[in-house]
Amino acid sequence: MTALLSVSGVSVSYGKVEAVRNVSLEVRTREIVTVVGANGAGKTTLLSAAMGVLPLKGQVTFDGVDIARLDIEDRVASGLSLVPEHRELFATMTVEDNLELGAFRIAKPVAAQSQERVYTLFPRLKERRKQLAGTLSGGEQQMLAMGRALMGAPKLLMLDEPSLGLAPIIVADIFRIVGELRDAGVSVLLVEQNAKAALGIADRAYVMELGEFVLDGPASEVARNEAVVASYLGFSHPA
Repeated sequence: MTALLSVSGVSVSYGKVEAVRNVSLEVRTREIVTVVGANGAGKTTLLSAAMGVLPLKGQVTFDGVDIARLDIEDRVASGLSLVPEHRELFATMTVEDNLELGAFRIAKPVAAQSQERVYTLFPRLKERRKQLAGTLSGGEQQMLAMGRALMGAPKLLMLDEPSLGLAPIIVADIFRIVGELRDAGVSVLLVEQNAKAALGIADRAYVMELGEFVLDGPASEVARNEAVVASYLGFSHPA
């Protein structure tokens, strides 16, 4: 199957410090791929570089096109979208206004369809569409950040730590929706510290340590790897 997103030999540096070293990754159509690892492993840096927020060395292609020279807006227009770790909502604007900002590059009829789709996925956002984003709960803000990204009708949604700071019941709801997005044809690249939840929903997985991938494969196999179990799943197999 042809890769929708292909990252090849990518390195990213902050000054003289190399945060990501020579990594390669691909996400195919209708697939959830997760990158798991400890805080500071380089996961967020990798997503930011793929989105064009940070400069990189190496090659990134999306939907068969080299996007290295595209700015962030053009990457969004091509169908690539990022939900950042800290959500970056406009707190003094309403839910509805935040969503509309996510559709600024698409035609109004398409934006209307996207909004209806978002409200179907996140009915709570429809209930609170006139409420200021800054007054929402953490879970609702995460839903809004995802909804805003989906307003641009992306082919690939990149999620950076969507479960961060949320109650388990909300995390389960978010991950259920991620699965629904895949079923609807949206590919997902999921960066997540909650390895158990991420590996439970993903098709394939990469394990990142100190800026490098140390393991990759089908998520079910990665979840059974002894080192992954001991380091990220909080328990070890009996002797």
